[in-house]
Amino acid sequence: MNNFTLSRKSKKSKARLSTLKLAHGKVSTPFFMPIATKGAVKTLSIDEVQELKPEILLSNTYHLYLQPGLDLLKKFGGLHKFMNWDKPILTDSGGFQVFSLSKIRKVKEDGVEFQSHLDGSKHLLTPEKVVDIQKIIGSDIMMVLDQCIDSTSDYTATNKAMEITTRWATRARKYFLKKKIPRLIDLTTQRLCLPTSTLRLYLS
Repeated sequence: MNNFTLSRKSKKSKARLSTLKLAHGKVSTPFFMPIATKGAVKTLSIDEVQELKPEILLSNTYHLYLQPGLDLLKKFGGLHKFMNWDKPILTDSGGFQVFSLSKIRKVKEDGVEFQSHLDGSKHLLTPEKVVDIQKIIGSDIMMVLDQCIDSTSDYTATNKAMEITTRWATRARKYFLKKKIPRLIDLTTQRLCLPTSTLRLYLS
């Protein structure tokens, strides 16, 4: 099945028009993607969001995992039904949110251990668990767990973060292929000083 169709390429630049075929519909690129971090676009009802005619929304794995939580999302049958949205959803892995918890998180080879900013409870996000969470959410496009770093980090720290993110991405890819999950984006931490940084889109 061809899930990606390239319709037009610019003769003057690398700009292009394309279409992604996802579980909940087609998305034309480039696209406008409203942010519904916790399953809602701030200040807008779902009807008002629909009036904007976006083809896809962005939600966040970290926030949805903590609140409303996986039990409630399972009860509703996923985020689409929870928020009454029938089009594609892309979910961030939560890597940046965990990065922002610098005083209450620890990066390990297995994953990221952190304390909830809501109640202080301890959690461990692994590449595989992040895939499982996004599967419960019902994501059309999933992001792999990545280690975000400060923009002022030196080359050594940046390269180390890129390497562990790449290893996490490899684990996530193997896991999602085993589970036959729809889409996974491998987003490797990158800075301009690292020409080896990559962005790879995996299609089932």
